[in-house]
Amino acid sequence: MRLDVLDHDHRLRVRLFFSFAQLTSRAPMSDVPKTLLYRPEFLGAPLLDLSAAMMRGPSFWTAGEREYIAMTTAQLLRCPFCVESHTEMTRIASEGEIVASDPASARPELTAVLALLEKVTTTPEDVSAADIPDGVTREAVLDALHVNLIWNIVNRLANAFGFQLHSRRQLLKGTQSLHRFGYRFPGFLTGSTNGTATGERHERLVGNLRTAVFKSPGKTDPMARRAAASGDPSDAPWATYAAKVRNSSYQITDTDVADLKSLGLSEDEIFEITVAAAVGGGLRSLYAGLRALAEG
Repeated sequence: MRLDVLDHDHRLRVRLFFSFAQLTSRAPMSDVPKTLLYRPEFLGAPLLDLSAAMMRGPSFWTAGEREYIAMTTAQLLRCPFCVESHTEMTRIASEGEIVASDPASARPELTAVLALLEKVTTTPEDVSAADIPDGVTREAVLDALHVNLIWNIVNRLANAFGFQLHSRRQLLKGTQSLHRFGYRFPGFLTGSTNGTATGERHERLVGNLRTAVFKSPGKTDPMARRAAASGDPSDAPWATYAAKVRNSSYQITDTDVADLKSLGLSEDEIFEITVAAAVGGGLRSLYAGLRALAEG
């Protein structure tokens, strides 16, 4: 982890939970819950709500297929941590219906929607109605786009914060727990999302995430977070770093984070700017897919 606060500055109840989990699993706590349970009202709570609904809620896509989408997104964003994690999650969740190493094992509908997801992730500016796959319902495409949104965000955070897998046991215990609990953590750890967004489930869940990241009180001004997400203006001291989070998070190094600290940014400010830029990158892909779906 490149930010010390994500290792050591959690609330007492979270630290106690981590200690208990590590004692019972005999494995180090994964960097994913460390990040999501650090100031969960800012990111973790609404992102976990979205993840629970999209990864394990009712859908045309099976749990294994959604994990395969997550794995594929991680490959596109060059996130080794998430590739390994979701390769294992695909194995667990699919129960043999789909093989992570064999694209031919996927249903034709999944293969078709993966082509759309690759384009919204890598070249969102080029997406059009022609990229919406035939033979896949609108609701199924919506679900796939929102699964892709989650991992567009998480992969960028994993790359930026330097997520690592420390052992095979940590991988197995972490993925087993994530699958067992369906992407949910106890409410006493996450608190309420305090969501106020309305509309159908996709719009409501994403609206709550946007509100938390771009409008809630923080160490940075909400306008700065929105700029980190969009790239405008481009002359902020952290603008180059935020652009790297959005566009090439796999290139972020310890030096990038150290440079921000040398400019006087606190770790909490770096955390918020990173989260905002990662969410901005994910929303860019989602909106490209939604525009194409509306035009089709």
